Amino acid sequence: MPSVKGVVRAALTAALAAPLGSAGAGSAVARAPGRSPEAEAWRLAVPDTTLELDLVRLPAGAAGDEGPPVASFSILRTEVTWDLYDVYLLRLDLPAEQRGDDVDAEARPSKPYGAPDFGFGHAGYPVLCVTRHAAEQFCAWLSAKTGRSFRLPTEAEWRYACGDLDPETTSLEDVAWTFQNARGRTHPVGSLAPNRWGLHDMLGNAAEWCAGDELVVRGGSWRDFPEDVSPDYREVQSRSWNITDPQIPKSTWWLSDGSFVGFRVVCDDPPTASPR
Repeated sequence: MPSVKGVVRAALTAALAAPLGSAGAGSAVARAPGRSPEAEAWRLAVPDTTLELDLVRLPAGAAGDEGPPVASFSILRTEVTWDLYDVYLLRLDLPAEQRGDDVDAEARPSKPYGAPDFGFGHAGYPVLCVTRHAAEQFCAWLSAKTGRSFRLPTEAEWRYACGDLDPETTSLEDVAWTFQNARGRTHPVGSLAPNRWGLHDMLGNAAEWCAGDELVVRGGSWRDFPEDVSPDYREVQSRSWNITDPQIPKSTWWLSDGSFVGFRVVCDDPPTASPR
């Protein structure tokens, strides 16, 4: 007889493979996989690229009994990957003659020192080493490109989207790359089981920037011990994240020692909203 975990994982995998139905130009909507029927999965094409955003619309709610209430919002199913960030970084959405370093110099990242993926992997892997400023500017670019309102999640939204592990059906190693199983590197997004909303890598792999007064990431990463990776884990940026950056002042775009820092985005607009 298959284990409970095996049955749950098989059901989630089958749900993820289900096709999405049509919902208007540039987007598609379907029921999100997992155990929460209120969630809707939808996709949004990114103009001037061949890429789509894979999003899940969450209902209004709160994390547990004591979490602050949050309104309904959509969140990227995985962490932002290099596939899309490279378009922004390298200006690949622009004609070739407009891709010089002086184009959008204030709104696009400077060139990084060395390989920002640290050789972990690129296509399909989470973006790393970006400052919160860079993540926020990416959101502004994505909003202008798609006509939808994108931003970083608040800590309350992130905690609500993360949810809690159910020890009866899911162990941490089922859903998170940590120091114990990651072998000292990040892994392709979505390669472990999703959470109850159908979201991948909310815990582990890359820690994720949140909006707010503090420069804080949530969820832990590949470098953290399993006991430190939890829905309530948070870490405030320290000088050590950028200590080897030779620039004075330090880069506003890159964290030279932030090989564990990434992000995902949320969208305020409902799936059926018309582009602005």
